[in-house]
Amino acid sequence: MPKLALTIAGSEATGGAGAQADLKTFQEQGVYGMIALTCIVSFDPAHGWGHRFVPVDKQVIDDQIDAITGAYGPERLDTVKIGMLGTPDTISVVAKNLRDRRFTNVVLDPVLICKGQEPGAALDTDNALKAEILPLATVVTPNHFEAIQLSGVEDITSEEDLVNAAKLIFDRFGATVVAKGGVRIEGADAVDVFYDGKTLEILRAPKVGEVAVSGAGCTLAAAIAAQLAKGHSELDAVRNAKEFVTKAIIERVASNAPFEAVWQGA
Repeated sequence: MPKLALTIAGSEATGGAGAQADLKTFQEQGVYGMIALTCIVSFDPAHGWGHRFVPVDKQVIDDQIDAITGAYGPERLDTVKIGMLGTPDTISVVAKNLRDRRFTNVVLDPVLICKGQEPGAALDTDNALKAEILPLATVVTPNHFEAIQLSGVEDITSEEDLVNAAKLIFDRFGATVVAKGGVRIEGADAVDVFYDGKTLEILRAPKVGEVAVSGAGCTLAAAIAAQLAKGHSELDAVRNAKEFVTKAIIERVASNAPFEAVWQGA
C-alpha cells in the first residue's frame, strides 16, 4: 500500500509548476498524492506572459482539506506540502487546518510574491505567511529571493551568504531550512544549503544552463515531502530530492512561453 502525501497549492495551467508539478512528483516518487487547490494561476500569452490570479474561496479550501483528511485520517496521512496560498484569507484557513490536524511533516515552499496581485495585497500575503504558516512548518525551502526576504540580509551573492541566510531563517522560524542558490550564485554548480540547527550540508549539482526552470522549486519541495512520507530522514529526503529535480531540469520541456519547465518523468 503506498504512502500518502497532500499538497495544498495553486493550479498552474501550463503544467510546469504548482499543483500539477506536485502531483506528478508524488506519482514518480511512488506516493499517492492528493491536492487541496488554493488558487488558479494562468499565464497571459497576449500580455507578456503575466500572471492571472484567481483565489479559491476559503470555505472551498476548508472543504477540500476536510474531505481529504476525513478519507484517510491522521494515522495514514501525516505529510503535507504547502505551495502557493496567495491571500491572507487562504493563509488563515490553511493555518487553522495545520494547527488542528497536526501533520508530522509540513514542507513549505514559501511563495512570497504573485505577480498577478497588487503590491499592497502581495505584502499583506507575505506578512501573513511569515506570521501564520512559517511557525508551523517543519521544513522550508526558500529560493534566492525568498531566502533574502526571510533572513533579512541585504543580498546573497556567495555560498557563504547562503549558509548565513539559512542559519538566520532557522533561528527565526525553527524549521529545517533548504536554501536554494540555484543558478543565481556564481560558479559551476547549483548550490543548496541544508541546515537543521545541528547539521549543515552543502548540496551541489552541475548547473544546467544559467536560467531558472519553471517548477524546479515546486518539484524539489514535493519530492522532499514524498521522501519524508516514505520514512526517510530530512537530510536523506533532501539529498534524494536534489538528485530527482536535477534530472528533471536536465530533461526539461520547451514551449512557446519564455520559460522551460521541469519534467518529473525524467
